Amino acid sequence: MLQPLQLRTLQEVLTTGSFAQAGARLGFTASAVSQQIAALERSTGLLLFERRARSVRPTAAAQALAARLGGLLEQVDELDREMRAMAAGRTGVVRIGSFPTASAALLPPALARLRRSDRGLGVLLDEAEPAELVPRLVAGNLDLALVYQYDSVPQVWPADLRSTPLLRESLVLLVEPHHTAAVTGAGPVHLGTLANETWAASRDDSAGARSLERLCAGAGFAPRIAFRSNDYQVVRGLVAAGLGIALVPALTSATGAGATRTLDVTAARAGRRVLALHRRVDDNPLLDLLLDALTRAARALARDDPTRRIRRTRPAT
Repeated sequence: MLQPLQLRTLQEVLTTGSFAQAGARLGFTASAVSQQIAALERSTGLLLFERRARSVRPTAAAQALAARLGGLLEQVDELDREMRAMAAGRTGVVRIGSFPTASAALLPPALARLRRSDRGLGVLLDEAEPAELVPRLVAGNLDLALVYQYDSVPQVWPADLRSTPLLRESLVLLVEPHHTAAVTGAGPVHLGTLANETWAASRDDSAGARSLERLCAGAGFAPRIAFRSNDYQVVRGLVAAGLGIALVPALTSATGAGATRTLDVTAARAGRRVLALHRRVDDNPLLDLLLDALTRAARALARDDPTRRIRRTRPAT
């Protein structure tokens, strides 16, 4: 098999005309150059130089091989530079899985920060719910997954995954502007006063729907859910039209068309956490950079939220 070092040595001997001068340029002794050329001759089965007492003369085979060397060695050098840059975290591709809200609120500022650092970052985004993303992450098809976990719906992640908490968002009540709760404005709404309301919620097998049902059960009633959608734009449109009310995460409360009011509720465990999951053993050098950028983006979201419904959470493993 042809070795890049042997080919580079051949190129230098042809350029300088001697083993000694080629060695000086490569940082080798003349004897080491001779050994490299001999090894190349053995691997190719060709005589590349006629050895004379005080000089060497390239054969036709050496000249023919040299005609192909320039472009080949340039490609090898370019590949070497790319691999070194990737190992140093200066370039490469990171595969991210995310749920839609995080894709809109967290990813843009995080990726913009990485771009400002002049890194040649390539991003592949796979958007889905956590139940779909986690198996892909475990299988090695993703480098990182942004997921959520409702306070009232315990979740155990696979043991070979590490979690980095990014933020916690309160669950807030979404109503149309003329709803009684919005008009009175007497402070946080107790869920027990909403027992007779019609609700819009996420699909019945989702963590969001289970959270609503458990919180309402804690307040003494089962919610009457008439509309189900995992698209918060749809949910807000239904609420704005006066067709129902909804309990939604704070980051999603401004999603969708139509006038609505956002109210706080008094209920224990009325919140959800946003986490970054990644494998405990991962060789992507861009992962730490991405985690840092996501952490900074989450910190900025919490800092810029005047309602304090979005808060940073402490790092954990």
